[in-house]
Amino acid sequence: MPLAQTNPYNQYKQTEINTANQGKLIVMLYDGAIKFLKTALENMNVKTYDVVNTNIIKAQDIITELLLSLNMKDGGEISSNLFNLYLYFKKRLLEANIQKNSGMIEEVLTHLNALRESWNKISSKESPADNTMVSKKGSFSIEG
Repeated sequence: MPLAQTNPYNQYKQTEINTANQGKLIVMLYDGAIKFLKTALENMNVKTYDVVNTNIIKAQDIITELLLSLNMKDGGEISSNLFNLYLYFKKRLLEANIQKNSGMIEEVLTHLNALRESWNKISSKESPADNTMVSKKGSFSIEG
C-alpha cells in the first residue's frame, strides 16, 4: 500500500495554526481576508467578476469566523464594537459584490488592515498558551 503524499507547505501551515496563540490566529484570519479582498480588487479592474465574487465571499466567510470568535459575555465594549464593525464589513462587502464597487472593498480593506495591525501588536505580547487578552481594565477573552 503506497504512502499518501503530503504537501510540505500544508504541513507547515497546519503546524503554524496548531501552535499559534489566539491573537496570532486572529491575525492569520485578517491576513486571509486582506489577501482575498486584494485579489478581488485586482480582478475588478479586468472585469473577471467570477473571481471577484469568489474572493469577496471568502473574505466574508473569514469575517463571519471573526464575528463568531467574539466572547460577548466577557468581552464588554470591545466585543460589542468589533461585532458591529464585522457586521458593517459584511454588509459593505455584500453591497460591493452586487454593485461591483471597488471603493467599498477598499474601505473595508483599510479597516481590516488597521485592525490587523492592532491584533498583531496584542498577539506579540501574548504567550503561546495564553487565551486571554489582558488590558488595564481587565481581561478580554476571544474564545467563542
